[in-house]
Amino acid sequence: MKIIAIGHFSLDVVAGPDGAATERYGGIWNAVSALSSLAKNGDSVVPVFGVSKEEYRPVIEHLGLLSRVETSAVYQYDQPTPRVFVRVTEGRTTVTCSPTIAPPIPFEKIRRQLDADALLVNLVSGFDIALDTLDEIRMAVRLSGTPIHLDYHNVTLGLRENRDRYRRPVQEWRRWAFMVDTCQLNEEEIAGLSIEQLSEEQTVAHLLSVGVKGVLVTRGARGVTTYVDQRKRTVRQDIPAVPMEASPAVGMGDVFGAAFLYQYKATKNVIVAAEFANRFASRHAAAIHLTDGAARAEAPVRDHT
Repeated sequence: MKIIAIGHFSLDVVAGPDGAATERYGGIWNAVSALSSLAKNGDSVVPVFGVSKEEYRPVIEHLGLLSRVETSAVYQYDQPTPRVFVRVTEGRTTVTCSPTIAPPIPFEKIRRQLDADALLVNLVSGFDIALDTLDEIRMAVRLSGTPIHLDYHNVTLGLRENRDRYRRPVQEWRRWAFMVDTCQLNEEEIAGLSIEQLSEEQTVAHLLSVGVKGVLVTRGARGVTTYVDQRKRTVRQDIPAVPMEASPAVGMGDVFGAAFLYQYKATKNVIVAAEFANRFASRHAAAIHLTDGAARAEAPVRDHT
């Protein structure tokens, strides 16, 4: 099985409750690490993202330490790799500032990889790909039945002139959903997704009406909710959180989405895949950089205390 992971790569500067900050690889890296951990013999994980010329070689070397990850679709660009400032408070993570945003990933970088069995589109910056690019992806794989899982994530965050991020509705939120098989949001993202200020249930009904087979709402320490359409009726199932040995970590939603897609491809069952992803993300709350037990790929960490 070949799985494509599309989204921006970043250097995350994470500030904890005590104010101390460290820098680590972030963005689509979290999902790629999770997929590497899940991949079996015969699987391949192909990330598609750009990185600065200065960071390219170290990133390729670290990806090389992850099992079954191919690096042929990682490309270079001229500007510095973006840093994203993240604050962690009481188990919640908030993107506070994005001083720079990488250029959108061109369809041409993705097109040659579309002989895939499953596609993960994680909008980790919110500017990862253009809506028209997702349409091109959908058109290219529509006859093969390749599932596309979309994490709306930071497309729900606007960007102020001072580069601070803020929650705001998404103008074309229905069109994003029209292109994909399943989609994922957390509670804050789905609450502020629509301009019409719809309830969660109303928003879900719209998403299912455009052909989405499953909507996942992650709720942190309270687990995840799945919504599916059964004979024109929206069916909700709440999946409780799995007790964790460690506090929730930055990137758990990315890990959840990767694990969901991996299992959904195998089972075609939204609820079974969500239950699997819920357990998987909880087990790895303290270890986002994952492998199958071989060498563990760690980002270079710089202490900002």
